[in-house]
Amino acid sequence: MNEVLNFLKDNPTFYLATVDGNIPKVRPFGFVMNYEGKLHFGTSNQKDVYKQLKANPHFEVSTTSQTGEWLRLKGKAVFNTNKQSKQAAFDSAPFLSQIYSVDDAIFELFYIEEAEATFRTMKGDSKTVQF
Repeated sequence: MNEVLNFLKDNPTFYLATVDGNIPKVRPFGFVMNYEGKLHFGTSNQKDVYKQLKANPHFEVSTTSQTGEWLRLKGKAVFNTNKQSKQAAFDSAPFLSQIYSVDDAIFELFYIEEAEATFRTMKGDSKTVQF
């Protein structure tokens, strides 16, 4: 998991894909953290991405490094929102406190389970890890 976390933090704009019915939807994300040994992401429960993950928790994340390596991460979203997880998010990414608060009913955290991450290079090298 740490290799995936580091890659995402080193390439801080990554893209998270869901489905809306049978239509794919992709959007940029920028927050990820390790909380309680699990890779967590955050969003607003006012956004379509939240509704899509509640309806179908399977999602993928992808990003590319400046040198052309890329990551595809797939798994299942499990929501884990409480004051402690929110505070950990704000400690990890202080910019979140400009948008959300620990006491709001909007900010949601979810972690990935059944995770499979594939790292690839432009040369065709590939490595897959599961966590």
